[in-house]
Amino acid sequence: IIERRVMTPEQLTGQSDSHLEPNLIGAKTFLVHSDVKDDLNNLIEAAQLAGFKMEIASGFRDYERQSLIWNRKFSGQAPILDSESQPLDASTLSEQQKLSAILRWSALPGASRHHWGCDFDVFARNHLPEGIQLQLEPWEYLTGHQQVFYQWLSVHASQFGFFFPYNQDLGGVAIEPWHISHRKVSDSCLSQLSPTLLGKQLQSKPILGYEIIMEQLDAIYARFVANINH
Repeated sequence: IIERRVMTPEQLTGQSDSHLEPNLIGAKTFLVHSDVKDDLNNLIEAAQLAGFKMEIASGFRDYERQSLIWNRKFSGQAPILDSESQPLDASTLSEQQKLSAILRWSALPGASRHHWGCDFDVFARNHLPEGIQLQLEPWEYLTGHQQVFYQWLSVHASQFGFFFPYNQDLGGVAIEPWHISHRKVSDSCLSQLSPTLLGKQLQSKPILGYEIIMEQLDAIYARFVANINH
C-alpha cells in the first residue's frame, strides 16, 4: 500500500525532482517517482512477455521544459493543433482561442502531470515502422501501428496500478491514448495541487499569456487539470 506522500509545492509544480529516482528504460534513463518505479518496471516486463518492447516517449518534464513548449506555441514558433491534430493558423486566433487550443494538447506549466514522475507517454518500439518517427497522435494508437499495443495496454495497465486519464474527450485535454498514469500516486499529487498553489508558481515564473491565464485560472484548472477520466 502506498502511503499518501506529502509533496512540496516545488515537487508538485515541476521545480524540484527530489521525489524521483533514475530508471533505465530501453536505452534511456528516466526520472521516475520512487513509489512508481517497481510498478512501471513490472508493466514493462509484462509487455515484453506479451511481445511488446514498451518504451517511454516522454516522462518527467520540469517547469522550465514545459514553459519552453508553452512559450513556443503561444509565440507561434511551434504549431498549435486543432482537435483533429491539424495545424491552426495562429495569426487568426484571439488570445482566448489560442489559450484553449494550446491547452487541448499541452499542459499549463506548473500543472502538468508529467511534473510528478508518475505519468508517461508510452509506445511499443518494435511496432514502430522503420524510418517512421512517433508523432503521438491518436490515429497511431486507435487505428495505426500502435493499435495492438494499445489494446493490450488497455486490458493490462490497471493490473500494475496504471490508468488512462485522457482516453476519452471530456472537453478538456484531447484524447491521448499513449498517456498512462499511476493511479494512487497521481491521485495523491492531484489532491495536493490547487489553483492557488499553481497561481503562486506562475507568478514567480510567468509564461506567455500570463495575464489571461491568471484571470481564468479557476476555470482552466477545472477544465484542463482536474477534469480527467477515472
